[in-house]
Amino acid sequence: MQGKDFDSFFERLREQTDISTQAQLARELGVGRAAVSLVKKKGAVPPRWILDLSVRYNIDSTWLESGIGSPGPEASAQEFAGDFARIPKVAARLSAGGGSFETGAEVEGYYAFRKDWIKSKGNPSDMVLMEVYGNSMEPELKEGDVVLLDQSRKNILAGGIYAVGVEDTVMVKRVEKRPGQMVLHSDNKDYSPIYLGGDELENVRVLGQVVWISREYH
Repeated sequence: MQGKDFDSFFERLREQTDISTQAQLARELGVGRAAVSLVKKKGAVPPRWILDLSVRYNIDSTWLESGIGSPGPEASAQEFAGDFARIPKVAARLSAGGGSFETGAEVEGYYAFRKDWIKSKGNPSDMVLMEVYGNSMEPELKEGDVVLLDQSRKNILAGGIYAVGVEDTVMVKRVEKRPGQMVLHSDNKDYSPIYLGGDELENVRVLGQVVWISREYH
């Protein structure tokens, strides 16, 4: 079965998982049943849902979204190697609040992007996906957003949003470089800038720049 409409997506999901009702789907995604009903009405399944479900159930994301290819990630990776690049989603969490200590880089799964699109952003081999936690970067980034991070972009550019490691904490902030100092800015004005200087800079690592976000709209 091929197609990007909700009914086709849901039928594929039922084939590969124990999810059999829309209520179960809502519980798995952590959303209300009204959100599922709205998506069904609109027809287009949010990329975040595809990503979460494909990682959780080890289903190929391209097949889950469109029915193209095979449900198994390995089979589909071979079949579509020429058209798609598979970007890993890592367990490290980008914190947009007080920081997160879940910085292990274990791969949770893969998400397929068209090669022509991903190459317009950079080298696919330098890309990873991570999830944002906290609200300090609202409204630009919201809690639960999945961001595409280009790990090769470590030179700070004015206005750019970067993943920054400070000791064992990973944060996503707008970064400003000053002589002998780095300033981490939040878009949410309830959060004060973080000033890092002196010996603190030895423990700062710029992990890469955010180049794309996946957001679920209700």
